[in-house]
Amino acid sequence: MTIATALTLNIDPVYIAGDALLGRRNVLDLLANILMVVGIYFLSRAILRAADPGELPARQDRFGLAALGLVIVGLTACFANVAAPYSSTSFMKDFGDQGSAAVYSGVQFGYIGVVVSITGYTCFRFLGHMSKPYFRVAFALIGVGCSLAVVLVLAVLGMDILHLQGDLEGMAALSLVYDIALVGAMAFLCAGLALPPMARMLSRMRESKMEATFIPRLAVVWEKTTDPRPEVRLLSSAQIADRRESVRWRLHRMLVEIQDALLIDPELLRLLDGQDHQVLNLVERYLAAPPSGKENRRGPHTVGRGEHAL
Repeated sequence: MTIATALTLNIDPVYIAGDALLGRRNVLDLLANILMVVGIYFLSRAILRAADPGELPARQDRFGLAALGLVIVGLTACFANVAAPYSSTSFMKDFGDQGSAAVYSGVQFGYIGVVVSITGYTCFRFLGHMSKPYFRVAFALIGVGCSLAVVLVLAVLGMDILHLQGDLEGMAALSLVYDIALVGAMAFLCAGLALPPMARMLSRMRESKMEATFIPRLAVVWEKTTDPRPEVRLLSSAQIADRRESVRWRLHRMLVEIQDALLIDPELLRLLDGQDHQVLNLVERYLAAPPSGKENRRGPHTVGRGEHAL
């Protein structure tokens, strides 16, 4: 939300109208840049927690928050020393020949460059530990997006230096690099961030169809084992057929009642044929795996740890 707000504030009509309310001194540019670095920090933290098995959600990132606070203070201090007497939708183009403006831009993009570099490195580092293909593809895309973001940052810093030197031709050349890197970084980051939830949704739809086919097959075994031992039943036939209840919950409850009946009366095993045992084994293995979207948060790593999407 903070990144989206920062980008929205940079739309020319929005910026002009908003900055007019704040005195036409480009204070809105400062607010947009602060929102951008805050958003980049929290987005990076989310990606790092998903990719790095050593990251814990409850652990407070004191160093990162302190660095973010220093960047915000630095941005504010630098902005206060920039002579910007009128609203400008091209802040650095109009005022970038000032040393304080170059430092203002350098603080913001230097911080973003460090953050995305660490994020991209972490994504590539743990690709081999991810058990599901779509996680590997997603984090590879995010890593490429972060790499392009680093190119973007270098282009901005280069343009800031060239502006101070008055090299307008060099600035124009780097602006082309900036435009390409910006589009590429956005495309790869958005694709990488969107892939895990989309894949999880499709996986869950597939699981739901599979679960629905298990119900009638397991119901046959359930009736064979619980009819002679009705005291183990907590489910009724109507509840088994009830589509409003969770299919996975019904499968689990039926399996528990079958096991209870067999534990109380082992002779009931004689009522089950080879196909019944096959169904029981199939449902047991299926229920032993976590459903899509309910994985352990330790990250998309080796099998057994579970996968936690973005």
